[in-house]
Amino acid sequence: MKTIKINPADNVAVAIEPLKAGETLTVEGQQVTTTGDVPAGHKILLYDLRAGENVVKYGYPIGHLKEDHQAGDFICDANIKTNLAGLLDYQYEPVPAAALTNPAYAEWFPKEQLTFKGYRRKNGDVGIRNEVWIVPTVGCVNGIVNQLKNQLEREVGVGPDKLRIVAYPHNYGCSQLSEDHENTRLILRDLVLHPNAGAVLVVGLGCENNQPDKFEELLGDYDHERIRFMVAQKVQGDEVEEGMRILRELYALASKDERTDVPLSELRVGLKCGGSDGFSGITANPLLGVFSDFIVSQGGTTVLTEVPEMFGAETILMNRCKTPELFGQTVKLVNDFKQYFLSHGEPVGENPSPGNKAGGISTLEEKALGCTQKCGKSAVCGVLPYGERLRVKGLNLLSAPGNDLVASTALASSGCHIVLFTTGRGTPFGTFVPTMKVSTNSTLAQNKPTWIDFNAGTIVEGEPMRDVFHRFMQKVIAVANGEPTWNEKKNYQEIAIFKTGVTL
Repeated sequence: MKTIKINPADNVAVAIEPLKAGETLTVEGQQVTTTGDVPAGHKILLYDLRAGENVVKYGYPIGHLKEDHQAGDFICDANIKTNLAGLLDYQYEPVPAAALTNPAYAEWFPKEQLTFKGYRRKNGDVGIRNEVWIVPTVGCVNGIVNQLKNQLEREVGVGPDKLRIVAYPHNYGCSQLSEDHENTRLILRDLVLHPNAGAVLVVGLGCENNQPDKFEELLGDYDHERIRFMVAQKVQGDEVEEGMRILRELYALASKDERTDVPLSELRVGLKCGGSDGFSGITANPLLGVFSDFIVSQGGTTVLTEVPEMFGAETILMNRCKTPELFGQTVKLVNDFKQYFLSHGEPVGENPSPGNKAGGISTLEEKALGCTQKCGKSAVCGVLPYGERLRVKGLNLLSAPGNDLVASTALASSGCHIVLFTTGRGTPFGTFVPTMKVSTNSTLAQNKPTWIDFNAGTIVEGEPMRDVFHRFMQKVIAVANGEPTWNEKKNYQEIAIFKTGVTL
């Protein structure tokens, strides 16, 4: 099979492998001859279309043609213009309950309640890692937290039998106003309280806008034994020596923690894509969709974000909302981000990236229709503002931009234990929870074996989705049990905080 037509309503097919000009293909009984070369992952037109007519993929319009084209033409970003423009009024048209499941996929799911090995925390929450974290309240102390990390590693050693020690430097915590200042405080709060940390040292300077005492109040009723504070300006003498004294105590406490059996219903999974290509909506994203529905069937939680990458597919999510209230929150989620674009003089369709286009994605609608497949068919049970923590189980939507590190940090900050990250172009980064990379094509997995944790490209090579899903399910549970992802093996763990306003 050299091409795939994703939906019967489509007027394009996707090249599974590079096509040469003059090749005659049979697509669902119809013969089409290519008029030019077509790279893998890109689109070939199946019917003659005139300028202004919609190109249809995944069963939905992904934009309109700028000029006339004939069947067999290679269609890319140069040929298509987005249909997106401005704010929209939306009507709640809830889908029937039967449409919130895929019966064929549901038959693949284990009927028994599965478990993983997690760390039960004092407050009843569960983590899938047991690490010692050093978190600055302000960027001015980044040097101190890095020095503390390095010195503690030299003392206790590094290896599979040792707790991982991670510092999370950032550029914020001072000279910020209103929303930016609050975003910084919320993300740092979520980081400090995250159950993947067995112990946390919060390091402040003392004169920053993010005052350590006010930040401590934001934590609420926290575990004072496992979360400790040090304010550098208040330390008499060497702040590194004092920090090391505290860290030795924290490390000793966390070292006593052990994994226990935990129901999979307590697993919280973030869904993210980046460096997408023409295969993303055919292989890796649908695989995550099946997995998301599986986690929800087990009573667990999945979270979809990247709001600007919902534009063009947002009504699909809106009509899966369980209640009119959730529908209203989702409309606000989308329109607030559109207004954010417009307030800066930017069009709402300013996407995809150069890498996306090179991989076969031509418009934001096309990207969105592939992107939103990561959340399967389950009902939307919750909608979260940026920086807020999960309150309900099931599928949640989270406000955050499409930027890979900002969005992944937001997913982890909401309480996700792990981020599943699909990619067709590849990326090495990771946020502060395991960031599991899922390749959309086998070439990427072969070329970047120390980036990619799981290859979904075998789906277009003939491996049944059911078999891929079962391998993927076992892989994710293994990661939850402690198997490190490549970003962890490489110590690629960072945070990024969403900034929208003035820096003083």
